[in-house]
Amino acid sequence: MPHGDKDGTSTPIVLISPAMAIGSGYYRPLVAAFERHGWQARALRRRGFERGEPRASRRENWAYRDEIDDIAQAVAAVRAESPARPVLLLGQSLGGQLVAGHELTRPPADGVITVAGAIPYYRHFPSGGLHVAAMAALVVPAMTAVFGYLPKPAFGGPGARTLMREWARMVLTGRPPYAVDPPITTPALVISLGDDTLSPVGAVDDLAHRLFSSASVTRWHHTSDQVPEGSTHDHIGWVRTPATVVDRIVTWWHGTPRS
Repeated sequence: MPHGDKDGTSTPIVLISPAMAIGSGYYRPLVAAFERHGWQARALRRRGFERGEPRASRRENWAYRDEIDDIAQAVAAVRAESPARPVLLLGQSLGGQLVAGHELTRPPADGVITVAGAIPYYRHFPSGGLHVAAMAALVVPAMTAVFGYLPKPAFGGPGARTLMREWARMVLTGRPPYAVDPPITTPALVISLGDDTLSPVGAVDDLAHRLFSSASVTRWHHTSDQVPEGSTHDHIGWVRTPATVVDRIVTWWHGTPRS
């Protein structure tokens, strides 16, 4: 499919699935960076973290599948609005797990990008990941049982109890909360960040190699020497200065074969 035509009908629309506990408004710099390339981008809502919408509570609860359904609805809406344009899903961290789950369980998008998307199995973390395992085995079950949700200041709080329990099981077992066979064949770019302590390289590699077909996935590690002065490439901060990442995504998409 050609790119950059005069009426813009073949340039992609990027749907951004935010990280855990991050609302869509945080992604304005990333949306703007894509728009500077002539692309269109939209940050999707993150349940429980949008202004004016319900927070997680004992009564307000949801799971990975509900978040994946939200993505599927957004993809369907864009396809109805602009059927000739490719739809790309970009997921950061938890968003990366969700867009992978979408591709495995729902009608696929045209391309997938994950940034700091990972299988957060505790053994991928330094020092045996004991601190992560303790959170998953003790903190999440106990606090969600007492409060009916995961309250602040716990990681991801205020988090929906079912989603956080599913996340905790993934930390302890290394198994995502959805079927992973057969692998994803959607063209994919899986990105890790050099200063990222929350999604170690091994955890990102696990997502790339276990969930995606080797023929469809491109793996890129964003190293420190690629970061312009005054920018960052840590787990969250890269969104504020995303030009290098966006440039790499655009280059990848232009070079990706499509039928």
